[in-house]
Amino acid sequence: MRLLVIEDNRTLVANLFDYFEAGGHHVDAAPDGVTGLHLATTGNYDALLLDWNLPRMDGREVLRRLREEYASDLPVIMLTARDELPDKIAGFRAGADDYLTKPFDLPELEVRLEALLARAGGRSRSRVLEVADLRLDLATLEASRAGQPLRLYPACRKLLEVLMQASPAAVTRERLEYALWGDEPPDGDMLRSHMYELRRSVDGPFATKLLHTLPRIGYRLAVVGEPAYGD
Repeated sequence: MRLLVIEDNRTLVANLFDYFEAGGHHVDAAPDGVTGLHLATTGNYDALLLDWNLPRMDGREVLRRLREEYASDLPVIMLTARDELPDKIAGFRAGADDYLTKPFDLPELEVRLEALLARAGGRSRSRVLEVADLRLDLATLEASRAGQPLRLYPACRKLLEVLMQASPAAVTRERLEYALWGDEPPDGDMLRSHMYELRRSVDGPFATKLLHTLPRIGYRLAVVGEPAYGD
């Protein structure tokens, strides 16, 4: 299961990461509504855990835009301290599939997610990213090229996912750094080190190179000669 958490409470986010990743799930997080909406509409997730009171854009507005402007059917559970009936009604009318008031038990949240995804059934989107002969299965997190398995560290796999989702467009260094570290990137050029390792895995053994450095911009994953942007 791939989860997106839009929540500004760092302690709660850390607890969600620990609980769900220990169960073999993948979790991404955004600390505000604007960033969260961007991830929700550009990423590939099974479900969204959405706080109501968020910086920059509140959760109800995130949900409204997700449903109305982007026509997204991403399953959403609202997580909020608002426990009055009018708040719950407002959350459901904005497009929430479920509503869980804080504080809550993590096992209950997991069961609600499982039930929600079971009901969603056929709504799930494509789980595989492909660029040329490069393949990344978002369900199993297994990567391969020309049928050969690729061994990737978690950071490299995350970078590959972002690059493949954007392909053939360029991805800025800032976006890649945010994907790994959020608003707190480490000192030094750690991104360069991760990209070096990713290039060794993705391109090293193969004649056709897919990962390209764009000076002063970022990186691009594409076949040489492929347009940098869609039609």
